[in-house]
Amino acid sequence: MAYIAGAFEHPTRKATDISVGRLHAECAAGALADAGLSRDDVDGFFCGGDAPGGLLAMVDYLGLKPRHIDSSDIGGSSYISLVGHAAQAIAAGKCNVALITLAGRPRTEAISGFGGPPSHPTRPWEPPVNARLVDLYALCARRHMHEFGTTSEQLAWIKVAASHHAQHNPHAMLQKVVTVEDVLQSPLISDPLHRLDCCVVSDGGGALIVTRPEIAMNLGRPLVKVRGAGEALKGQDGGAVDLTYSGAAFSGPAAFADAGVTPADIQYASIYDSFTITVLMQLEDLGFCEKGQGGRFVADGQLISGIGRLPVNTDGGGLCNNHPANRGGMTKVIEAVRQLRGEAHPAVQVKDCKLALAHGTGGWLGSRHGSATVILERE
Repeated sequence: MAYIAGAFEHPTRKATDISVGRLHAECAAGALADAGLSRDDVDGFFCGGDAPGGLLAMVDYLGLKPRHIDSSDIGGSSYISLVGHAAQAIAAGKCNVALITLAGRPRTEAISGFGGPPSHPTRPWEPPVNARLVDLYALCARRHMHEFGTTSEQLAWIKVAASHHAQHNPHAMLQKVVTVEDVLQSPLISDPLHRLDCCVVSDGGGALIVTRPEIAMNLGRPLVKVRGAGEALKGQDGGAVDLTYSGAAFSGPAAFADAGVTPADIQYASIYDSFTITVLMQLEDLGFCEKGQGGRFVADGQLISGIGRLPVNTDGGGLCNNHPANRGGMTKVIEAVRQLRGEAHPAVQVKDCKLALAHGTGGWLGSRHGSATVILERE
């Protein structure tokens, strides 16, 4: 058993004069201050592929002396899976206070291309196709439309919900409320996805502190327990590609079984929203609705807090708020913690929120990706 005792989201969205290492350090300091702990209390450090110089350099730069380390990387979902890893390490007695950090400057720095190094096993076959990242999500959207009759209007409702939440977030990059028509009239980026179906690109970062129960209970902060976790990978299955589902079909049931709850018990959900189709497919695969019914599930404001059946991404998410380091998993956990603590903006706070889910997809939805799900409980 473990608890999230500290959470911090960096307020910057464009870090022209702040190095990535310093962003990590400021996020770590913010999360420790939120928990009421110090750097000397940290004996476990967890990071993903965004850490400049990797684990060795970051531990040295931050001045940490961990007795347990973990740099498992599954793209943007890494920080959700690392919450589960930290809870397991604490339960095994490997550490008492785990620090998880994320930071990056994709808005300031040039974004590197895709395809991997020359030794990448897919290098001879995939880069020549020259598929952009957005194309691989558009393929999934078009296939979903073909198989289940999903419409662009239904996808647009996911952006509309995000914009309704983002208007209350002073740090959100896009705070203007948009309509379905606004989304459909925005420029087509990769058929059928429009510009407003796509997430923002931002600098920034975040950090989390996960602790042993007896430490969390003495900090005077609301108790947010890690009740269940699951993770999975989905690849191309030797060419038998099925674009209609994501790795959430495996990580979600694992997390629900670990937590002993069902999708119907969840009062708030943070769902990775690199694109609108990402949200729709993950909601289906997590079991919030039947496969193929995601379009109907999200339409007509059903994801808007105070209006719909399931409040999703009440900070505005990646579609409106931020997407630091091109990795959105960290902020998904942070907003779930805010909801469970009762610290979300009053306009979007879920009343008496006791059970929340954070889920992420890291990698490329139409190719290979990692999935991670955590279920958190307010005690």
